[in-house]
Amino acid sequence: MESIVQFVNDIIWSNALIFMCLGAALWFSLRTRFLQVRGFAEMCRLTVRGEKSDAGVSSFQALAVSMAGRMGIGNIAGVATAIAYGGPGAIFWMWVMGFLGAATSYVECTLAQIYKVKDAEGRYRGGPAYYIEKAMGLKWYAVAFAVATIIAAGFLMPGVQANAIADSAANVLCGTDGCAAVGGTGMFKLWAGIAVALLLGAIIFGGIKRIATFAEVVVPFMALAFILMAVTVMVLNADKVPKMFSDIFSSAFGAHAAFGAIIGQAIAWGVKRGVYANEAGQGTGPHAAAAAEVSHPAKQGYVQAFAIYFDTMLVCTSTAFLVLSTGMYNTFRVVRDGGKETLEAIVSGVPGLQPSDGAQYTQAAVESVLPGWGAGFVALALFFFAFTTIMAYYYMAETNLTYIAGTRRTHPLATLLLRLGIIGMVVFGAFHDARMAWSLGDIGVGLMAWLNVIAIFILQKPAMLALRDYERQKKLGLDPVFDPDAVGIRNANYWVERRSEAARGE
Repeated sequence: MESIVQFVNDIIWSNALIFMCLGAALWFSLRTRFLQVRGFAEMCRLTVRGEKSDAGVSSFQALAVSMAGRMGIGNIAGVATAIAYGGPGAIFWMWVMGFLGAATSYVECTLAQIYKVKDAEGRYRGGPAYYIEKAMGLKWYAVAFAVATIIAAGFLMPGVQANAIADSAANVLCGTDGCAAVGGTGMFKLWAGIAVALLLGAIIFGGIKRIATFAEVVVPFMALAFILMAVTVMVLNADKVPKMFSDIFSSAFGAHAAFGAIIGQAIAWGVKRGVYANEAGQGTGPHAAAAAEVSHPAKQGYVQAFAIYFDTMLVCTSTAFLVLSTGMYNTFRVVRDGGKETLEAIVSGVPGLQPSDGAQYTQAAVESVLPGWGAGFVALALFFFAFTTIMAYYYMAETNLTYIAGTRRTHPLATLLLRLGIIGMVVFGAFHDARMAWSLGDIGVGLMAWLNVIAIFILQKPAMLALRDYERQKKLGLDPVFDPDAVGIRNANYWVERRSEAARGE
């Protein structure tokens, strides 16, 4: 089973997907005239402004929900795994993907706002399935994305997050006796999975409002605490920081003596984990973006572009600096001999750890500077990162279930099965093999990215028209209000109805 899963994973995450994600991000950066640079001040302003209503959440709550989806174990374990396979140079390519990916996030999230709808219960819904159908007119493609997302976000990806929570907790609490008191490490991880599943159930049964409220409180707190920890560790290891930066840049271009032979791995894993961590182009962020109450779609596009900066440039970079500045990492060269693949160690800063043990590298890094409680802090941070991500995954799966239901209310049984399914996968993923969990998660991420990147590359024009319209109104000193007919965008039915209601004074 594991070999089959790995075979499928290798096909989906071929170089074609990696270069497609990079190429699309570069193209969108050029088309938006590097919005991520010239619009940075506007991103920050819009992030803390906005309204909410019975139908939608505030811009900040939408940002928090999307950040909950982005800031999972990819930010802690995934970054360490990228270093394990690609060396320090992988971090440079992760930065490149994050910088360029901000433009991709603007495009997909603005499209989600343009083509959002109100569901049968009066709540905003949107995402790739909605803009694929309305802008492309390809119902089968939209259904394919919806089904892929329900499978990926509801069943494949939650297990990765749960596995990391259980592993990091076991690393702290089981010690030398292997949690013998509760029946061993495996049984401890099972009970950890059950505890996470029960907490998850208490929140997701409350719907998007409860998810948004929880995320808006927890996400900023956990992110800032983790960044502060990274700054503290770097200050304590200030003498090693110059070499750390030298290793990152020299190995990124194959100039480092030890890492020069794995430049291909550095690029591939930097981009791969960059996509996994910030999710630009994957199609996850647009679901939360569509739920925001805004007067113009570009507003949420700006906010979600800022999310990529925060995720990659701050949180992921914090993990990278923790690991690299302390030297607590291993890097392996992949050696293929016929059909057999083995790992050859280049650096062994933490002997015995494998690439799939990503979170333990970060725990070892903090523990080396702050012994006695560093590993526990990382385990706690990882719990919050991973748990909020599982919450966001549920919302994405539920949104696509709603899309399939169309104008009808989603059948209660379908919603219940989805909730029970994701809860069950959390328990299953918690005690399952980490390599299998990562492979299943990668398949889910890659499948969504393939379908979404192709779609937004074809559908980019409405997002660009919205950007020009927003900038035009801003130059006139207005608070931009969107009129799709005025800019030549069709099938944006929600915005047409909103304009008509405003004209009638409703």
